[in-house]
Amino acid sequence: MRQIDMDSWPRRDHYEYFRVYDQPHFSMCANLDVTEFRAYVKTHGISFTIGLVYLLARTANAIPEFRCRLRETGVIEHEIVHPGYTLLIDEERFSFCTVPYRASFSEFAAGATEQIAHVKANPTLDDPELDNLLYMSAIPWVSFTSFSHPMHYHPGDSVPRFAWGKIFAQGDRQLMPLDVQGHHALMDGIHMGKYYATVQEYLDEPGSVLGAG
Repeated sequence: MRQIDMDSWPRRDHYEYFRVYDQPHFSMCANLDVTEFRAYVKTHGISFTIGLVYLLARTANAIPEFRCRLRETGVIEHEIVHPGYTLLIDEERFSFCTVPYRASFSEFAAGATEQIAHVKANPTLDDPELDNLLYMSAIPWVSFTSFSHPMHYHPGDSVPRFAWGKIFAQGDRQLMPLDVQGHHALMDGIHMGKYYATVQEYLDEPGSVLGAG
């Protein structure tokens, strides 16, 4: 973790402008093509959710703005951020599941599998109160076109949020909605654009990042 030097930070003016907003977060929702990714994980016996969470976390770790957080002393940048996502534990209840991010997918998947088993046996809604996380939710019942996330405003919360929905067919392609939310003092639309573009690249060439087979 490093403290951002506000005097030399290129985003200082944007930070000062947006950090005082009552609602400084913005979100985008776009459909991603998961055709190749879905076929790949099925062929190689990989959990769709674990594979997707890894790709989303890998992309966030590659873009500095998704690792920045607001603190009382200014802005810090985490070296690594970790996915924390909702895990369905029965027909209607979910639990929080935080998985340490690992650059190697095989190591990440092993840790995720272990953590999922632990959380299913010990479900909890306890908040770890850490800001080096990425909050993720799956809504597989609805192909939504927008999404609203619950937030803490007092004190302010600058953790990025992600939600994906039900996969649907469009011609011979399989599409899935993905909503991404960030704090405008820390990122802009261009960073969201880079995020979506990178995730789509990974989804189109899953073998290059999941490395199975």
